[in-house]
Amino acid sequence: MDLDALRHGNFSQLGEAVTDWEQMTKKLAALEKDARNNLKAKADKAHWAGVNAQASREFIDKTAQEFADAHTQAVSIMKILKDTRGELIDYRTQLNETLERGPYKYCTVIDTGHGTFTVTGNPRPDWGSEPSGTTSAVSQKDVEDLRNEVQRILNKATESDTTAAKALTLLVDQAKYGFSGAHYENRDEAAKAIADADRMAKILAKNPHDVTNTELASLNSTLAKYKNDPLFAEEFATQVAPKKTLAFWAGIADPYQGTYDPDRAKQAKQLQKNLGTTIGLATLSDSDKMQSWEERMIRLGPDQLGIDDASNPTGFAVMSNLMRFGDYDDQFLNDYGDKLLAYDKKMNGQGINAWVNNFNEGDLNYWGYKNDRGRDPVTGFLEALGHNPDASTQFFAQPDGTGDAVNKNSEVNDHLKYLTKERVWVSDASTLGGKHGYVAGRDSLGHALEAATTGYAYDATADQVKAGGEHRTSATAAVMEQVAYLYGSQDGPNMLHDQPELADSLGKMAGAYIDDIDYNLSGVGEYEMDSGAFPAKYAGRASFTQEGAINFLSVLGQDENSHRAVTAAQHLYTLSALDAYPPTSDTNIEHAHDALTAGAQARGILDNSRVQQAEATYKENADEANKSLGRSADWIKLGVGTTVGIGIGSIPLPGSTAAAVVIAPIAADTAGEALKTFIGHEIDKGVDDKEADPAEESQLTSSQFYKKGENQLGLAYHTYVKDNPRAAQVGNDQNWADAIKAAYLGIGSHENDYRGRTPH
Repeated sequence: MDLDALRHGNFSQLGEAVTDWEQMTKKLAALEKDARNNLKAKADKAHWAGVNAQASREFIDKTAQEFADAHTQAVSIMKILKDTRGELIDYRTQLNETLERGPYKYCTVIDTGHGTFTVTGNPRPDWGSEPSGTTSAVSQKDVEDLRNEVQRILNKATESDTTAAKALTLLVDQAKYGFSGAHYENRDEAAKAIADADRMAKILAKNPHDVTNTELASLNSTLAKYKNDPLFAEEFATQVAPKKTLAFWAGIADPYQGTYDPDRAKQAKQLQKNLGTTIGLATLSDSDKMQSWEERMIRLGPDQLGIDDASNPTGFAVMSNLMRFGDYDDQFLNDYGDKLLAYDKKMNGQGINAWVNNFNEGDLNYWGYKNDRGRDPVTGFLEALGHNPDASTQFFAQPDGTGDAVNKNSEVNDHLKYLTKERVWVSDASTLGGKHGYVAGRDSLGHALEAATTGYAYDATADQVKAGGEHRTSATAAVMEQVAYLYGSQDGPNMLHDQPELADSLGKMAGAYIDDIDYNLSGVGEYEMDSGAFPAKYAGRASFTQEGAINFLSVLGQDENSHRAVTAAQHLYTLSALDAYPPTSDTNIEHAHDALTAGAQARGILDNSRVQQAEATYKENADEANKSLGRSADWIKLGVGTTVGIGIGSIPLPGSTAAAVVIAPIAADTAGEALKTFIGHEIDKGVDDKEADPAEESQLTSSQFYKKGENQLGLAYHTYVKDNPRAAQVGNDQNWADAIKAAYLGIGSHENDYRGRTPH
């Protein structure tokens, strides 16, 4: 800052700007409150159907959030401006008071431009009569002291001005459209975030082997502290070039550098998460600097870094392990993934794998490393998609989707075809303690597809799902249609058998669309599907066709993990339909009947497939087949811990590769008596005594297995009619019992032999 600019500074315009922003924040606060309490609150409570249930509500939610972000950004701008104005006025006062204070008032201070100035002592008026001959009113020390004091004040004023300008520029550049949600109480807070980012960037500028454990700990704690600060994230990322970021992590992660240090390994593990999270947040910025950073990072992907660490990895190998954590820009992930898979197709084959081989000792993943050393970059990228649902939905988007069921390969996304049918997957498990043959990449593919189809991160918690509600859209449904087509195809049983790591994810995906599956099962062939009993919960619901739904369920029933996930979701949905259609009208009673029979049909397909697969797998070993069925019957225990929100339920799935839930649609807004039979441990009292028998828990013959399923459907029917004579009378007159049994067992217990896919 120039001397005269501060000394004669007129900050009235800045004061007017502060006043304007103060008024603006008050207006935006009112708009935010109105958007939250009126617009959004009413939309949340509205019982909309069809397009409005999804598109309008989603638009209103985003609009309300924009008002909130606009208010937050305005408050931050106002506080930074106000704080900076106050500081500059204070520095102006300090400067002028200093210049008027003796002996400094006898000096001349001249602004020489570009932040420079000169200080000279003035001649004494009586210098001619002074015996000593001294001609100046001040000493040289006074001149130097004044110069130092003026410089100190100018430095402080310059820091205040430039850091405010940088913070405001970063804040405004964060979003080209809309507003940034970054919040700062004052200029000092914003300036400190930027300064801390610069300080941490200097650590990454060092040779990673020269970085001490203390510095790593400081880096971790600072990144964790600012994990939600977008200005910190952008400043940090842009101060560290993409290549240096990758080389630094490779050097820290390499376990073969020097003597193994447990504390350093602990710090390295946390750094992988903290660094990935910070970079992800930085990519959300729309600034030109970050756009350039992202482009450079993607260009580095196929190239080796030219370092001695981690077997001289490619950019893909390193970045994919960092992006396992964090919320990333959707376009960045899609651009990165397009280039990664294009490169992978050239490198992947039946011979020596380009990523996983004895020559590559670049262990770059510290999370679950025994089964996933991080050498295959496709795995880390898919984990990133699993935590970024919108990006995943885009990455697996149906080409030229028409909204109809997928019925040919040309309607399947190229990325999805490659990853499920063409790519050669190799286990990246450690030989010391890893699970032999386990392929982490396929598990991560399942995670990515869960996110793409449900709209939630694959490891979303029950609380997050309950608060978030319905996230399915026509785009997520289009991905689900492709998945059902692939795994319900003639090759579906082979695919599921060869990709066991995907089984739990496939079950969760089917569970998330069980209402649409039941709707497709409800018609006669492809006609007269029952939209009354199975109304669309979102716009552009998934279409499978009846044959497609049957084929898909018949494949999922073959695996214990996929069977239990989708069966639990089916049961929850059927019970919720009984709550949604209380026996208060003939229409409701009819809908309840349709829900029971469609649910029984889906359950019958799943259970029949499970029995046939157990017989095919274990052949003459009846004891092992019975144990397999016993494990499959234990899905009912998933009811413990089930939570219900508005239109959605969360069923815990213990034993899954991630602590996650089955996200299941429910027909009712809240849990009624029927749902409480599942959540409240009252299910299947007819076999409670048998379940207490250890032998019964470990093995179950096919006849007992079917009987157990029939009892569970019977209890649901009983729950509906037990206290309502009208419903009971209708059920008796229309012979609901036989209709439900026929739907479950088929015409004879093996009608499904000629419906669906044969066991593997």
